[in-house]
Amino acid sequence: MLLKNLVIYRLGKLWKIEADDFEKKLARHALQPCGSFEMESRGWVPPQGEDRFVYSQQRHWLLTLGVEHKLLPSSVIRQFAKERATQIAAQQAWPVGRKQMRDIRDQVTTELLPRALSRRSTTRAWIDVQGRWLVVDAAADKAAEEFLEALRRVEDDFPCKRLDTQRSPGAAMTRWLAAGDAPLDFSIDQDLELLAPDASKATVRYARHPLEGKDIRDHIAAGKSVTRLGLTWKNRVSFVLSDKLHVKRISFLDIRDEDAGGEPQDEEEKFDIDFALMTGELSLLLADLVKALDGEKAAGE
Repeated sequence: MLLKNLVIYRLGKLWKIEADDFEKKLARHALQPCGSFEMESRGWVPPQGEDRFVYSQQRHWLLTLGVEHKLLPSSVIRQFAKERATQIAAQQAWPVGRKQMRDIRDQVTTELLPRALSRRSTTRAWIDVQGRWLVVDAAADKAAEEFLEALRRVEDDFPCKRLDTQRSPGAAMTRWLAAGDAPLDFSIDQDLELLAPDASKATVRYARHPLEGKDIRDHIAAGKSVTRLGLTWKNRVSFVLSDKLHVKRISFLDIRDEDAGGEPQDEEEKFDIDFALMTGELSLLLADLVKALDGEKAAGE
């Protein structure tokens, strides 16, 4: 599927824009190759190998941020700088000092940059216009915030905020684990991380391990709280929920064969089917997840 790790945001209720208009805004900030003396370049790229910067399907959009980064390892800079410093020290007849060494490293970096190779990476995000979800495919907050920074360069007042629920995910998951059951259509899987509340920050992890044993109950009785828990929704989507409300390691459980009605004819059709199945499932999953965490916090809470 197209997304694996979700950092979840809510779009402002007043934000309204059509895909074609947003497309034009993104196109003005398309990814450009790194200049000779640039370490990095950021910009938007087509999500599906075509010319459009917004892939749109039934009010669901897919955006892709591209990053081109020069590969210039610090070890290479140090090596060249050391050789240059040795030559300079011999010419001036005294050792190179700290400030001079910094200047040499800066000069070497500038000289090597035009010759450095570039590597491109991408970050995808899904916008559910009707449901007001913005979901960034990122394993950590930093990458998601960088995506949002790029969006705000496209639209200064882009209105979104992190999803915030009435009950914290950590407290909810600890309660579910203690009860041995999750609410609604969620079930508990076999991946778990527990954290001690004291200064030791002792951590216990279980992977592919039954979570009904006495040792689990003892950890909870000792005050440890759940920081990650494997869950499955409706026997259709499995994932790991974190206490930071990250949804990680998403896996769709054989829903393509069940729902798609046969094999796709080509890569483009496969992409269309994957996107339709993904957005349909995740829209419902996120709504149930918010309910399981006692709803969203109102503005100002």
